[in-house]
Amino acid sequence: MSQVRWTWQGVGVAGALVIAVGLSAQAAEHGGQEHGGQKPVGQEHGGQEHGGQEHGGAVMSAEPSAEELRDRIAAYVNEQEDAEGAFRIEDEVTGATRTLTLERVHERVGKTGDAYYSCTDMRDAETGELLDLDFDVQAVEGRLDVVDVRIHKVNDQPRYTYDEHDQRIPTL
Repeated sequence: MSQVRWTWQGVGVAGALVIAVGLSAQAAEHGGQEHGGQKPVGQEHGGQEHGGQEHGGAVMSAEPSAEELRDRIAAYVNEQEDAEGAFRIEDEVTGATRTLTLERVHERVGKTGDAYYSCTDMRDAETGELLDLDFDVQAVEGRLDVVDVRIHKVNDQPRYTYDEHDQRIPTL
């Protein structure tokens, strides 16, 4: 079985961090109900589930694993905390800058277009509110880069949902 090597780079307080992770060239199936797939009732994201049967039924090769994507998101949060002293995000609805702590990265990983995605549960340090953030990750030249982060829910109240074409629809 051939091996593909993915690396990701991030800068923390101690300097550059480079991690190389080997993975099998054949992608594995990943479960979950929150995003992706063939649009079951209550689904939030219209894209495809990250797995081996993505395009026309052909097995995809050289795809990052769900674990690698979840690890990259957690590392991204840690890098921001190291560089800035905390993970912060501007709340587009309130205009406030929120300081958040990571509680968990969701198990579910999906793919829409060129981006993989997963969600996190994060706690607002000031208000105590639980936020669900969506993270988009792209595989670029063997690196996994977080390319977008947005607040999806506050205290389980969604700010947007997705249509069948994976376009965001505001719910507020």
